[in-house]
Amino acid sequence: MITHSVQETRDAGAKLAERLHPGDVVVLEGDLGAGKSELTRGIARGLGVRETVTSPSFTILNVYESGRCPLYHFDWYRLESADELYEMGMDEYLGGDGIAVVEWPGRCPEAVPENALRIRLEQAGENERKIEIGDTDVETADH
Repeated sequence: MITHSVQETRDAGAKLAERLHPGDVVVLEGDLGAGKSELTRGIARGLGVRETVTSPSFTILNVYESGRCPLYHFDWYRLESADELYEMGMDEYLGGDGIAVVEWPGRCPEAVPENALRIRLEQAGENERKIEIGDTDVETADH
């Protein structure tokens, strides 16, 4: 799918949210600026989240509980290993009572559940994003 604006990327996320259920894990792959956070904002809107959705770059996890189920928004970019994730107890949110969205899953691929929905986003133009949904392998990523 190709989106032509931030709003269309968010709309795609909202449409995806209609099909998500508690326990689902969505992993978002793509370079900086590919639209991962915008797609997540759309997922949040589709779930009925009322809070402002911000990037969890420095906190690693933002939790939103105002929607039809909790939304756990992860950003694993700053993690050095999956051990950090386990030490913080954040692995309990994957497959739990809410929907987990993980940006930068390649930083801790061993922590990604096998049944996670994998989405790859790429810039296709100044405002265009190419969104591929499928069972692609999580790419490992270095800083």
